[in-house]
Amino acid sequence: MIELAFVACLSAAPEACEKRSLYYSDDLSPQACLLRAPPELAKWVMDHPKYRVSSWRCRVRPATERDA
Repeated sequence: MIELAFVACLSAAPEACEKRSLYYSDDLSPQACLLRAPPELAKWVMDHPKYRVSSWRCRVRPATERDA
């Protein structure tokens, strides 16, 4: 599973940040995640207007971290 991990901070309180993730199926490569991430994050910010994204990365989520 590919994870788009990002940090979202409240626009009004930049020190108030949360770690968030969006997940893609295994058939998406990390490189494709890098290309898909900016529009996905822009959409997320439009749906959550009180937040801004301060950082993000794509990674392969290890099987040990997967939900049962």
